[in-house]
Amino acid sequence: MSEVSKNLHPELELDDVDRKIVEELQSNGRITNAELAERVGVAASTCIARVRSLVSRRIITGFTASVDPRAMGLGLQVLISVTVRSGARQRISEMSDALRSLPEVMQLYFLGGVEDFIIHLAARDSDHVRDFVMEHLSAHPAVSATRTSIVFSHHQNPVRSA
Repeated sequence: MSEVSKNLHPELELDDVDRKIVEELQSNGRITNAELAERVGVAASTCIARVRSLVSRRIITGFTASVDPRAMGLGLQVLISVTVRSGARQRISEMSDALRSLPEVMQLYFLGGVEDFIIHLAARDSDHVRDFVMEHLSAHPAVSATRTSIVFSHHQNPVRSA
């Protein structure tokens, strides 16, 4: 983190112990406090206090289970790029809220650049994708264009320090 960033956001400062805790929890969010403390080299009481601090400072923003979408009957993943009409920019917030509420939307990115959104969608099949695009995007008065790409494989790295 740069000196400017540290000065602007002192609550985001992490020492080596905090960084190790974050790394371990990203690897296994179900690790016991005792095992976590041992791995990072601190007392269990210190470790739980550090984890609580990381959560209260919103550095750790949650603990979730990763679920394979195929197990839920959603065997196809796509990325849909969406461009909003230039005269409809005031509707971006409304559109974003509507898209986030849809169960098949896994992730939603609001962008600067050519596209305004990228939607990471989990679908049953290509008919499901088509229906989603037709109902929620093509029919929306703010949408100028969409482009859909099929995801063949996906890998996500944990967040690491630069």
